[in-house]
Amino acid sequence: VQLQASGGGLVHTGDSLRLSCVASGRAFSSHLVGWFRQVPGQEREHVAALSRSGGGTYYSNSVKDRFIISRDNEKNTVYLQMNSLKPEDTAVYYCAAAFSDYDVVMGPRYEYWGQGTQVTVSS
Repeated sequence: VQLQASGGGLVHTGDSLRLSCVASGRAFSSHLVGWFRQVPGQEREHVAALSRSGGGTYYSNSVKDRFIISRDNEKNTVYLQMNSLKPEDTAVYYCAAAFSDYDVVMGPRYEYWGQGTQVTVSS
């Protein structure tokens, strides 16, 4: 599975942005998908995850109630809708995928990663 993330940019506090991640390869629907972000000098943060079916979700406390992860298995695409953006959301965002035998949001190791897309939120 190869992943290509896009949709980042420069926005202002309170704006919205939607990231997309297109997967190539087979069996995308058999993969758990997630979004991570990283600021230089800081640890990578796991901000959201979505199970194979889309029925299970995970959000970090820092983005809960503001971000929404979704997927379209027919289009091999996962999205991250980011609302009410804050300057502390500024980071490089990465999408990732993990093959999973079960419809879970945690457990499998993420083995496929996109190249990252920069999100900058100005105050």
